[in-house]
Amino acid sequence: MIGGYVMLEKYAKLLVDYCVGVQPKQRVLIKSTYLAEPLLQKLYQLLLERGCIVEFDLSFQDQDKIMYDFSSNDQLSTLPVFYHKAVEEFDVLIRVIAPFNLKSTAEVSSDKKRVLQEAMAPLRKRYMQRSAKKELQWVLCVYPTQAAAQECGMSLADYENFVYQSCMLDTADPIASWKHLSDKQQYIVDYLNKVSHIRYVGLNTDISFSTKDRIWINSDGHYNMPSGEVFTGPVEDSVQGHVYFTYPTVYEGADVEGVFLEVDKGVVSSWKADKGQDVLDRVFSIEGARQFGEVAIGTNYSIQRATKNILFDEKIGGSIHMAIGASYPETGGNNESAVHWDMIKDMKTDGQIFADDILIYENGEFIIS
Repeated sequence: MIGGYVMLEKYAKLLVDYCVGVQPKQRVLIKSTYLAEPLLQKLYQLLLERGCIVEFDLSFQDQDKIMYDFSSNDQLSTLPVFYHKAVEEFDVLIRVIAPFNLKSTAEVSSDKKRVLQEAMAPLRKRYMQRSAKKELQWVLCVYPTQAAAQECGMSLADYENFVYQSCMLDTADPIASWKHLSDKQQYIVDYLNKVSHIRYVGLNTDISFSTKDRIWINSDGHYNMPSGEVFTGPVEDSVQGHVYFTYPTVYEGADVEGVFLEVDKGVVSSWKADKGQDVLDRVFSIEGARQFGEVAIGTNYSIQRATKNILFDEKIGGSIHMAIGASYPETGGNNESAVHWDMIKDMKTDGQIFADDILIYENGEFIIS
């Protein structure tokens, strides 16, 4: 195991000093479960040393399941006061994913999930607005737990290594390593921001979209850790074709695999899944979910296997992903929805990307110079 005290020190410093770059007197909220206590202690100490005002929102085992099982629709649709206040007033949000059980809500009725999802939509929109205006800094990261390790078929020690390597914590200077990746991605972003039309081609896939007047973003670890992607919001009614997402995922506790979508004039016109068809059916009934809010290319070649955790899988070097639902305002995207679901495709075998009809990417690698 790459691990112990030193690794957690490096992790906390990366999150605090690079990902969110805190300043004295900023109000910081840390959301997690108590399983992440070793990392939370390091974060707390470092944030206090930086002069921040720090508060915690910690969850306990089966909290989500109990909420769904015993809440009425009125209770589910009532916004949480503390989190609402944090989204409106705090300067920094750090969310450390440290799950007890990734499948605890798998059997919850889709109707209840939809009530909560739709109720939280305005808060999600406000979160994204403040982020786009640089009023709110945030980062999403992972603390390795036994449940997450089991989900992707690893021992806890192997999963710890996977997480820490994905975040480049195994390098002598993780912050320098992320700055180097940022420079490489900026070259790609600068190129993509000069083109207007993108086409993804691969296994059971031929889908194109306009990015005219949209902004490609260099995702270099300031919002997600790990990161390693370039993304934008497509012109909503321009997405055309079909796409097959090869990587499995877990959405709200349910397994979904082998998703195939047909898209006409920006709207998903038909959908099917090898596993999780009922999940697709429910999600596509939500307003705005049948349009795309994001298109992206994964560039983190430290990640080379799927773990059913979108935070990692969407960054896999040699992959692309497309998100149904809400756009990120900073890209210029306009789609609004309670949903933002990234679906991921391997491009390392016979994958191609064209920009304004020029081949720029083949078999998982950019070929622009």
